[in-house]
Amino acid sequence: MKKYLQIVYGALLGVLVIVQSATAESEFQKVMQKRGLSEKDALAALKVYNPSGKHDEYYAFVSGGQSGQVMVYGIPSMRILKYIAVFAPEPWQGYGFDTDSKEILRQGNIRGREINWGDTHHPALSESDGKYDGKYLFINDKANARIAVIDLKYFETSQIVVNPIFKSSHGGAFVTPNTDYILESCQYAAPFTNDYYPMEAYEEVYRGGVTFWKFDKKNGKISQQDSFTLELPPYMQDLTDAGKGISDGWAFTNSFNSELYTGGIEKGLPPFEAGCSRNDMDYLHVYNWKKLAELVKDDKNVKVINGHRVIPIEIAVKNNALFLIPENKSPHGVDVNPDGQYIIVSGKLDTHASVYDFKKILKQIENKEFASKDSYGIPILDIKKSLHGQLELGLGHLHNTFGKEDGTIYSSLYVDSQVVKWNYKQLKLLDRTNIHYNVGHLEAMEGKSADPQGEYLIALNKLSIDRFLPVGPLHPQNNQLIDIGGKKMELLVDMPVPLGEPHQAASIRASKIHTEVRYNMGTNSKTLKPHVGKTLAGQERIERKGNHVYIYSTMVRSHINPEHITLNKGDKVTMYITNLERAQDETHGFTIDHHNIHASVEPGESVQLDFVADIEGVFPYYCTEFCSALHIEMLGYMLVKDPNKDYGWIQKTKIKGLSKEELQKEYEKILANNEATNSVIDSLFKFFEDRGYAKYPTVKNLVDDAKDQYTKIDSEREKATKAYNEKNLENAVLFENMVWQYMIKTADSAIRAKDLLVTNLATKKSAGAKKGEEVFHEGGCSGCHVVGRVSSGPDLIGVLKRHRNAEKWVAEYIKNPESKFKEPYMERLIKFFNLKMPNQNMKDEEIKDIIEYFKWIDENADLF
Repeated sequence: MKKYLQIVYGALLGVLVIVQSATAESEFQKVMQKRGLSEKDALAALKVYNPSGKHDEYYAFVSGGQSGQVMVYGIPSMRILKYIAVFAPEPWQGYGFDTDSKEILRQGNIRGREINWGDTHHPALSESDGKYDGKYLFINDKANARIAVIDLKYFETSQIVVNPIFKSSHGGAFVTPNTDYILESCQYAAPFTNDYYPMEAYEEVYRGGVTFWKFDKKNGKISQQDSFTLELPPYMQDLTDAGKGISDGWAFTNSFNSELYTGGIEKGLPPFEAGCSRNDMDYLHVYNWKKLAELVKDDKNVKVINGHRVIPIEIAVKNNALFLIPENKSPHGVDVNPDGQYIIVSGKLDTHASVYDFKKILKQIENKEFASKDSYGIPILDIKKSLHGQLELGLGHLHNTFGKEDGTIYSSLYVDSQVVKWNYKQLKLLDRTNIHYNVGHLEAMEGKSADPQGEYLIALNKLSIDRFLPVGPLHPQNNQLIDIGGKKMELLVDMPVPLGEPHQAASIRASKIHTEVRYNMGTNSKTLKPHVGKTLAGQERIERKGNHVYIYSTMVRSHINPEHITLNKGDKVTMYITNLERAQDETHGFTIDHHNIHASVEPGESVQLDFVADIEGVFPYYCTEFCSALHIEMLGYMLVKDPNKDYGWIQKTKIKGLSKEELQKEYEKILANNEATNSVIDSLFKFFEDRGYAKYPTVKNLVDDAKDQYTKIDSEREKATKAYNEKNLENAVLFENMVWQYMIKTADSAIRAKDLLVTNLATKKSAGAKKGEEVFHEGGCSGCHVVGRVSSGPDLIGVLKRHRNAEKWVAEYIKNPESKFKEPYMERLIKFFNLKMPNQNMKDEEIKDIIEYFKWIDENADLF
């Protein structure tokens, strides 16, 4: 009989699953039909969808082009996570508006001129043994020949260096396999000095080159004095890649304009684009950077230009460290495969991809088998003896990225608007997919490293045309995500990018990025050292030294200390602000009206603001980041008076307040309220201690923050008591209000900590209880009922013990509340709360799940 019942029960469950599945499928079909989606569309959406709270598998760091920024988004969701300010001011983060970030931005000044924008092109992640290590990101500025360092612990720009001899650099940034050097290749040839030379001097004086920026991994900074440049002919060097594996120690830079053409369209000469396209081939530069790094140590081997060391062409050639190989016409990509043997070169004006074999290249170099020399004396290797082979891909081959499978590579075809998948070892075409439109760079996950992951590919497209809602003549760019995990590539989603032209992306597994969520108290985020203006609670002060005023201030939910600052017109002001918060994500912003300054102050951070109080008046300052329920009250006033102006005596008028009796009642009321709130806080702290909260780091951080807020209460209460004893009831009420505010801040952190601790300690929910919790919240039940305390409705702990046949009673009540309203118990509840429960039209299965959730609540009642 028991076995028979089990069979019947199993059959019923199967029917229920089928019914649920059919219902879900029906809803799914409705959505698809309403939005005109195919099954393929729906599947693509599922592949990129991340439910709330679920994280992506990869980070993508994408150049922001003309915005001068780096954009960060997640893969596969394509959700934007952050814009990292680099070469241009960025108001939200205060970058370029507070003194400390201005110092970073001003590192990018050129010849005494402020440069406040950049054209970011090629991001590169730091590497260890050719694999991404997630510590640093580097990005170049093509327009102004600069390189920036971004610390990935904090996702902040920590350094900008200016190339002292290049005037532009499309070819950066690229790193050697252990991040010993960051490579930056020149683009548009120009004299290395800052002197005038006519175009007629192009071949003799104008030069290209590759700069080797020495990177100090311990300090996370470029060492400019240990960096150097290899001089190259004015062939318009383009992109670069460093060798790895068997080619470690070598690097490769392609170029265009082997014709050495200089244009002159205004003189009736053919334009640059025509003159640069006459020859059949351009040159791939091949050089031994490890040998060059040794050569530069001897002063005899270098020229010093603008304080920077340069290895001349003839020195590199003499020491067998520089060679040329003919390559596809107008190449735009050079990529070394994961094991370092093959170098793949694209060509905008050639339908073929060329695959060079480093072993063949090295053999020619070792045997000194040179086909010829160029006009600058650089040995030229034989292209046929260097090639592994060529494969016809299509029109406008620009860039490449490597897949996970051995020999797999993906290439962009700009003119054909396609991505092609092929095998560079077998020289075999495998697949192609259409892109919208005119794809430039592309990035398979970790596809430029020695450990490519495949899975997804980003196509960074130059045009979007009709893909998005119209926004005027300036269209967004279009980044498209492609699934490359199967045999055939599948386009998953379009992502509009409305901030600049993203040229290239660098991707990395999320597990490799380890960020900090707060700074040590009083840290300068740009140097990661204690800030000169570090100010702790109780150290707030204003100091005047002549006409220079120093303000040491703090910010914490929900006040700025000091709240009144009085200055003389013409005062030079240095203001230090420390965020005293320890809870993560409790950022404060700061601005003073009419003064064009803004700071974003993260937990534990100190910042500096410098300005001149050059206009008279009253200027509110406030927290710009919504940080708490009392955020709008987080303000102060800067008052600037003219010392040469006679204001006379300004009589302050005191607004009439409440009567003494009314003030006394208000004081007693707030005392009672504070006492009740304090009881709640005491119970929360006891809850934590009883359950060993310190074992859970995230919970401990929140409890520590709550305790920190709680310690501030005693001093405010002493002030309130003193004011009361002095019969100053107005101040007594105000200080007791301040006690209440600190209690609210304490409770805010403590309640969040309790919720997290409950999650860690509670018994695991059954599938039904999980569904019941979802229904409870989605059905609106949580609008009146709060588990663990009385709210707009009764506490639900023990609800299944208040009635006979309680599960049945509760189920009937949820399904039809009116059926119970006339019961004596319910009449008393309705009268007490002055509310009747509405019918939420719950289905039987949903009610069943809610009851399972109530059972789980009762099992864990001591946690609420």
